Amino acid sequence: MTHPSKRLLLFTAKLGYQTRSFEEAARKLGVQLVYVTDRCHQLEDPWGDQAIAVHFESPETAAYLVMEALRGQDVSGILALGDRPAAAAAYAARGLGIRYNHPAAVEACRSKLRMKEVFRDAGLNVPWLRKLPIDPIPEPLLLGISYPCVLKPISLSASQGVVRANNREEFLAAATRIRRLLKSPEILATREPNLDQLLVEGYIPGREVAIEGLVTDGVLNLLAIFDKPDPLEGPYFEETIYVTPSRLPESVQQAIEKCAKDAVRALGLSHGPIHSEFRINEGGVWPLEVAPRPIGGLCARSLRFSFGTGGQPIGLEELLVCHALEIPGWNAPREPSSSGVMMIPVPKSGVLEAVSGEEIARSVPCITDLAITARLHDAIAAWPDGASYLGFIFAREDTPEKVEHALREAHDKLSFSIVPALPVEHPATRRMTNQTN
Repeated sequence: MTHPSKRLLLFTAKLGYQTRSFEEAARKLGVQLVYVTDRCHQLEDPWGDQAIAVHFESPETAAYLVMEALRGQDVSGILALGDRPAAAAAYAARGLGIRYNHPAAVEACRSKLRMKEVFRDAGLNVPWLRKLPIDPIPEPLLLGISYPCVLKPISLSASQGVVRANNREEFLAAATRIRRLLKSPEILATREPNLDQLLVEGYIPGREVAIEGLVTDGVLNLLAIFDKPDPLEGPYFEETIYVTPSRLPESVQQAIEKCAKDAVRALGLSHGPIHSEFRINEGGVWPLEVAPRPIGGLCARSLRFSFGTGGQPIGLEELLVCHALEIPGWNAPREPSSSGVMMIPVPKSGVLEAVSGEEIARSVPCITDLAITARLHDAIAAWPDGASYLGFIFAREDTPEKVEHALREAHDKLSFSIVPALPVEHPATRRMTNQTN
């Protein structure tokens, strides 16, 4: 069934991984996508998609431009892909009278400090935390910092700039590294808020999980709990494997779901997808963050939904389009088989010169897809400085154990040739620097 009268506003980065998947979902449903992207308004539609050009660092201005561009036109729903577009989407939805999250709730999610303060005030498990300036580098001895602790930028996502410190020396080294990252021309160009500050908080030991969910009129419906089988203990926190369904005891899964619902309620999120992270230890469930957007990169391909054995499964993108436009099918449950994704880690910074072993990796039993998204001859950065993966591996089987094994085996078949980057003069700073630092 097609829905030609339905128009969906899609707020997304111009080069986002997920855009094509949403195009395919919209085409299948027969709905019209209206793009809102962060491209230069002076370019004459270089991608041929008639997108509304905005700057996501100014969400209220972006929302105004969208409303002006749509004057007299009907829009049925809004979706945002990524953290930066979500705030602009919230302001636009408010002005257009479309169900979506309130701007204040989305803005709270954009600040790691504000989010933790909201969690703390709601009585959720939160470690000690402190906001510090990056200039001058703070002296931890004078601040009564206890170890281990974690230093992180307040606004960046994808664990970029997140570093664990076990003593004073590691704290000072981490603070220096984060300051260098936040002062880099690439980060300054984003105009993210709070780039002159960092957050320090107590390290939370334990296992980590991720949740994908949908909020409808303030009520959270869990779509999947992903186990993260690799230990994320630092010093950096690059994620790798997600596997669902979770292998945690049912009682623990129920506690995670309760914590997720409490966190969503505390933040005031009311409508749309969420992606959230939690840690579990003897002290209970600890919310790390809640983002008012779907899972990033190509990871959505690891999820499929269906009403039964006779029904054709749909992907997460189609489910979200249905939800945003109130089309039947958005409440389909996740299919019963186990699935997972590996975000291929970046072993070191440099220039990606070659990739080998792709066909052998694809032939591993249970592997359903492999996508190398990093481009050859481009500079890549390892964590904590980077925020992009080399690609994604997908697997599907009858048990989570088989899925995890297949992902690891396929990754072992891949080989990446990464060479040091040559020093170049940065066009903004005029300083000689390595391309990857």
